[in-house]
Amino acid sequence: MTHQQIIEKAWCNDLPLSDLIVQKTIELCIENLDRGVFRIAKCLDNGTWQINDYLKKAIMLYFKTKKLNIIESGQIEYYDKIPLKQNFSKLEVRVVPPAIVRYGTFLGNGVVLMASYVNIGAYIDENTMIDIHASIGSCAQLGKNIHVSAGAVIGGVLEPIQAKPVIIEDGVFIGAGCHIVEGVHIAKEAVIGSNVTITSSTRIIDVTQENPKEYKAYVPERSIVISGTYAKQFPAGNFNVACALIIGSRTASTNAKVTLNEVLRDF
Repeated sequence: MTHQQIIEKAWCNDLPLSDLIVQKTIELCIENLDRGVFRIAKCLDNGTWQINDYLKKAIMLYFKTKKLNIIESGQIEYYDKIPLKQNFSKLEVRVVPPAIVRYGTFLGNGVVLMASYVNIGAYIDENTMIDIHASIGSCAQLGKNIHVSAGAVIGGVLEPIQAKPVIIEDGVFIGAGCHIVEGVHIAKEAVIGSNVTITSSTRIIDVTQENPKEYKAYVPERSIVISGTYAKQFPAGNFNVACALIIGSRTASTNAKVTLNEVLRDF
């Protein structure tokens, strides 16, 4: 049987978790997620994203097979089932205390983690910066040369199993205090302004043309997005509801404003 078949059978209780082959397969899946050999989601040649649901099932089974243990970091003590990721110097990843990365997370060369949190199953590609107090949820997929600013939240997903993770493509800039959750897909080199919240139900409205164009859970390439509102009728009257507004496309002047992380790397 393949790794996927074993995981699927264990998930459906057709194979017991006490089976050594099942346990070894679960461990192998998490190890390969940690190394970046496996991914929760992968971009295919035609530009669509393939979601590997069985790997999310492997993570859930991993939780079931692990016991709580004390994890010590100097005088700081944790009590958890999942060990912390290690060997950052070998990976050429800069990690500033007290950043926390769980085992089962892939970090590419040149990633910089300020005091932040990254959950199991996440994939963060080369030269991406995660700023102070930012959180990267389980299974989130981040590309290369991304800047996730201070206090931003990139949502995670394990259940329901079929739910798509948040996908953020290469070169995206996420402003301070943003919340990108519920499987939202941010395409290449988009700029998301500070405090923008985008969920699967958020209206994303392109207001750059005479007639507005609306997206759901997707921000097109090189879009500049800010928070906005639109009027909605309720039984009690008209009220303004939050939305996200696409107000333009990334330009050379925009690039100059979002390259601070490059300066920090060089100096």
